[in-house]
Amino acid sequence: MTLTPLVAVHLSTALAAVAVGPIALWARKGASQRPRLHRAFGYAWVTLMLMTAVSASFIRDFALPNLAGFTPIHLLVPFTLFSLFGAFYYLFHGNIRLHSRIMQGTYVGACLVAGGFTLLPHRYLGQLVWGQWLGLL
Repeated sequence: MTLTPLVAVHLSTALAAVAVGPIALWARKGASQRPRLHRAFGYAWVTLMLMTAVSASFIRDFALPNLAGFTPIHLLVPFTLFSLFGAFYYLFHGNIRLHSRIMQGTYVGACLVAGGFTLLPHRYLGQLVWGQWLGLL
């Protein structure tokens, strides 16, 4: 796989979401809560995640086991979209606890777990990090 504009958008928004997510989650923790910071970084994170999920739907990989170019990691796209919409559904209905749990789970699942899969040696980012930057492949 090469670095096309679509892959660059996907990679950029995903990396930004990994960085922005903890700030949004942290801003509502502890004794001193920061609702404005939480809301600003939360909306930024949701926007980045929507861009990441939508761009992922157009990225195809025919080298791995796939179905019409969709690999198993593409299953995280509907997971992410349903989670984000579900979190806002519960937020608008006043269930803050469930909103919080869904957002935390989405960050872990869509950012950290999916991010871990992208670092596998046969993936683009894995080849870049382990092969080109670290020279281990």
